[in-house]
Amino acid sequence: MAMVAATTAAAAAAKPFLSPVRSQSSYLPFLSLSYTLKSSSHCSTLPILRSSIRPQPNSKPFAISASSSTSTSITTFHGPCFVVGDNIDTDQIIPAEHLTLVPSKPDEYSKLGTLALIGLPSSLYPTPFVPPDSPSTPYPIIITGANFGCGSSREHAPVALGAAGAHAVVAESYARIFFRNSVATGEIYPLETETVGLYRECTTGDVVTVDLAGSRLINHTTGKEYKLKPIGDAGPVIEAGGIFAYARKTGMIASSPSA
Repeated sequence: MAMVAATTAAAAAAKPFLSPVRSQSSYLPFLSLSYTLKSSSHCSTLPILRSSIRPQPNSKPFAISASSSTSTSITTFHGPCFVVGDNIDTDQIIPAEHLTLVPSKPDEYSKLGTLALIGLPSSLYPTPFVPPDSPSTPYPIIITGANFGCGSSREHAPVALGAAGAHAVVAESYARIFFRNSVATGEIYPLETETVGLYRECTTGDVVTVDLAGSRLINHTTGKEYKLKPIGDAGPVIEAGGIFAYARKTGMIASSPSA
């Protein structure tokens, strides 16, 4: 009997993560929100381009708040989250057969977005990150476990997530090259949580807010709040649109004639 109990416990511990899904009725009201910029004197709704190859959106399923007297400074992301487990590799984020797509071409950049996280096994993740026949994801924030972005060093992985409409990933840890590619391309904010097993406390569809300035994640569906590690010096690089855009913005390299 003791052996049977031990075997059962071991099997339970090894059970793969099955992504739970929150009923869509709990977050659909947020899908009509667009980018919102806030300054000290007024509030207006404007489109934001963080990358020279990112197509300009008409509407987004989340709000971005910013405060600055002279320039836009992104501080928060808000909307329903998409939850995945540990060790999500780059082949699950964007399978190798799609690496022929060129992100600098707008139509192929958009195509990459429709394929984001298409490599996830449907048996564990029955809800797709990007719905069929949709150009973008309804989930601007991804919550995951440890070692997110492991595998090959393809830059297409963060680009695909950004092209899909994701703007932040909250993970326990990242593969080093994926983290660097996220910063270099300026596509997504790779944020780290201080809570082990955070992804097990969240459900796909939970409405959350990522507060960069306060280094916290708020799950409005469950009422829980979690501390994040500060993004640090990587923040301004991502906000500028990537390493080359940041270098031009700060005068490290000459701006292009069209800038």
